[in-house]
This record gives sequence, C-alpha cells and structure tokens, in this order.
Amino acid sequence: MLKIAFRPEFIHPVKEGHRFPMLKYELIPLQLKHEGIANDRNFFSPELASFETCCLVHDPHYIEQLFDLTLDAKMVRRIGFPLSKSLVDRERYILDGTIQAARYAQQYGVAFTIAGGTHHAGYDFGEGFCLMNDQATAAGYLLEQKLAQRILIIDLDVHQGNGTAHIFKGHPQVFTFSMHGEKNYPFIKQRSYLDIGLADHIADVDYLRILEENLVVLFSHIRPDFVFYQAGVDILATDKLGKLNLSPRTCGIRDELVFSTCRHYHVPVQVSMGGGYSPQIKDIVNAHCQTFKIAIDLYNL
Repeated sequence: MLKIAFRPEFIHPVKEGHRFPMLKYELIPLQLKHEGIANDRNFFSPELASFETCCLVHDPHYIEQLFDLTLDAKMVRRIGFPLSKSLVDRERYILDGTIQAARYAQQYGVAFTIAGGTHHAGYDFGEGFCLMNDQATAAGYLLEQKLAQRILIIDLDVHQGNGTAHIFKGHPQVFTFSMHGEKNYPFIKQRSYLDIGLADHIADVDYLRILEENLVVLFSHIRPDFVFYQAGVDILATDKLGKLNLSPRTCGIRDELVFSTCRHYHVPVQVSMGGGYSPQIKDIVNAHCQTFKIAIDLYNL
C-alpha cells in the first residue's frame, strides 16, 4: 500500500522569494489525487517529534535553543528563515513523518514524505532553510530501535547533503552518498562516505551512467538493509539554481535506477522530496509526482 506523510503544517508561510518551494507541498498531494495516483487512505498525519527524538542525531543544546526560540542571530541568518514556533513545529512534524514513513517502507517496500530532505542541517547547526535533518534523524531512530543495522542515504539533490555528511562522518553503520553539482551550494562541502561532484551542464547520458555505476558499487560493498532517498528535482534544466540542465525524462530514469536497485537487493526505501526551484511550479510538481508514479509501478502499489 502506498503511504505518504502529509500535514497542512508542511506548508509554511515564508518570504515571497521562496514561495514556490513551499507551494509545492500543497500542490503535490492535490496533483496525486487529481491523477488518481493516491487517495485519502494513502496519506497519514505525523505528530510532533519529541525533544528526545530531535536529539537522536542533533546536539541537545542546539535543539533546546530551537525549541526555546533562543538561537543567536548569526545562526538564524545561516538557516535563512525567521525563527518561529510554527517553523520549528513544521520541522518536528516532518521528522516524525519521515520516521513513520521509514516504518511503512519496511512494511511495503517504499514510503514517502511529501516534504523533508532537510539535508543541510548538521549535528549542531541549521543551514540552507533546514533546521533539523529528517532522514538523518529517522536513520538514528532505526538504529536506536534496532530496526536496521546498515543504512545507506542516497542524496541526489543538486546540492551536497553537507549536514547529513556532518552528522554521520565516520559512522560505522550509516553510509552517505551525495551526487551533486560540484560548483553549487554549499561552497564549503562536508565529506560524505562517497561524494560525486558533477560538472555544470553534464549530459543526461553521463549523469545516468555515473549514477548507475556508483549504485552498483555501493550496494554490493555496503549491503545496506535500509535506504533513505533524497529525491530533489533541482537537477532539472528548468531549475533556476541547478546548473545541471537535465531533462524530466532523465530525472525519472534516475528515480527508476534507485528504486530498481533497492528492489533488486530487497532493501526498503524511504523517500523525501528535497529541492526544486524551477520558475514554473508545474515543472516542480510534475517532476515530484513522477517519482511517486515510478515507485507505484515498480512496487505494484
């Protein structure tokens, strides 16, 4: 059964310049329902992640400052959003949604969080519109509950998953793979288990070849028993921040490669949406919905 985490709180008011990235969280569920891909039974409503859950992979002092809204001005600027209770609550809902989606993935093979992919949040910092790291926290939860032993985090957003790499640097059970634009944000990269920095304007065929080759190596060497997939669609040629200039078709084949590899190795996968900044909101929503369609077809959901 297709399971998708969503709450109205995922749609958070922000300054006009970032309206589209937030608007997509409202439009994706509507589009999925409109196309008959999902119905109300497929959506579940996460709860507020507890303080203890938020501290699974984050510095408790940093989390305390988030909860108390006492972060210093420098950190608030680094995050990029005005700090508010509603914003912190939004991230807490996203964290719980990704944790629950991970549990559903273990039951059904794959599960989604409409938002999430907050991969710029590190152990003791927020950054790039990310306060806490949802997939890293869910990985910490699976390990704490002994529900997984070897976790692979596949981050195919155009921006490096620097926060995730910061949290799990040298971790013996969590392996981070980031394939991103080498010259794109963040300009000071963290070290993942495996980083693939791509040149601007890479050809579609080269992108897919590099991805496929590295997925084979990662799965055969790591033998993960759970995968988190950050499925950002800011790799598209239409994306104003992306610089990779890849086609929607390539974006779909990318998703198919990830899902088919997970299926081949019988590894459940949780999917968070990640970035997407095309000027036309339809390009963002269509690309994200394509990810859902591909998973539904491959997993017979």
